[in-house]
Amino acid sequence: MKDIFERIKKSSGGPIGQYRKTAEGYFTFPKLEGELGPHMRFNGKEVLCWSLNNYLGLANHPEVRKTDAEAAARWGMAYPMGSRMMTGQTALHERLEKELAEFEKKEAAFEFNFGYQGIFSTIDSLVNRHDVIVYDAEAHACLLDGMRLHLGSKFKFRHNDIADCERIVAHACELAEKQNGGVLLITEGVFGMTGALGILDQIAALKKKYPFRILIDDAHGFGVMGPHGRGTSEHFGVMDDIDIYIGAYAKSMATIGGFVATDKEIIDYLKYNMRSQMYAKSLPMPIVEGCLKRLEIIRSNEGDERRAHLWEVTRRLQKGFRELGYEIGPAQACVTPVHLRCGINQAANIAVDLRENYNIFCSIVTYPVIPPGMLIFRIIPTAAHSIEDVDYTLEAFRDIKARLAKGDYDKEMPDMALFN
Repeated sequence: MKDIFERIKKSSGGPIGQYRKTAEGYFTFPKLEGELGPHMRFNGKEVLCWSLNNYLGLANHPEVRKTDAEAAARWGMAYPMGSRMMTGQTALHERLEKELAEFEKKEAAFEFNFGYQGIFSTIDSLVNRHDVIVYDAEAHACLLDGMRLHLGSKFKFRHNDIADCERIVAHACELAEKQNGGVLLITEGVFGMTGALGILDQIAALKKKYPFRILIDDAHGFGVMGPHGRGTSEHFGVMDDIDIYIGAYAKSMATIGGFVATDKEIIDYLKYNMRSQMYAKSLPMPIVEGCLKRLEIIRSNEGDERRAHLWEVTRRLQKGFRELGYEIGPAQACVTPVHLRCGINQAANIAVDLRENYNIFCSIVTYPVIPPGMLIFRIIPTAAHSIEDVDYTLEAFRDIKARLAKGDYDKEMPDMALFN
């Protein structure tokens, strides 16, 4: 018999963990300090930060900060204590759910204490072993973890490939018919690593031919996509065709939690069967009050103005990278992946150069977060960034491109102990 601890101690640490001795504190688990925003402190100096999912810049909005502080003083962080089902229910939780449902044009909504847990618990609750799941090959880890709990059949289709999607859906419907089950198709509104939009309009059109339900994870679309910020389904004009809409608070709202919105009877079923919510503490009241204030801003004229500026920053940034000859793939949403055609050592040296000499902080992403063989700098524009921030960053990447071509980064990964 082998000892579990001994096996773990002898392991490489996994695809990312293998770099822990050289990367931790700088590339992994870095400590950004100061006020949340485009300009923060890292390693003792101010940096221009492109790594926060603070899309609408609400993290330090004065009204949001005021609401958060006053609610924390009024309630503390413990209230309500317990799960929603037992002792964690309040009128404010119900009010937020009602407003979210109205915003998403659904009959009802239910809050999650954490978006990740809520999503995989929703999937687990919706399907039984007779049902069949169809999903996009590049689905987020939370969706994959939810599908791991599924005891029935599941089939993936090639990323955003409608022909392959229809082929899989047709097969899934035939199988479900034989098993006396149903079909749930799972995809994303915005794919958070590539900035690609899910092909929601094309998938929704398949409902005219096949009997299935659609669930979307729109963590990166809620509050940002669509004329009113209702998400990627609004952007494509298919809100009525999306059966189960899942949004996150962690992106456009810049806080913790999330929600699911769908038919009232389905919400009534989910809230009595989602294990991650039934057996875990309710969202604290200051977060609920804070979300109400954030939603108010998202729905307001100010929200429209913030979205407009966010898109101005995003489009200028993406246009600039493309003009510089960088590959950013099919990015249509705000997430902007700058693809690197180099090795991990070169990428690490570029990141150090950006942080230490250009004072620009952005994250390197590699496998298993993205497919093997890929390396990207993940740039996340926000409404708090300025056009000057964009132009400065593009000039830095112009220099980086020239230096990469000359071989300036063809050396061993630097000793990160020098920077910690």
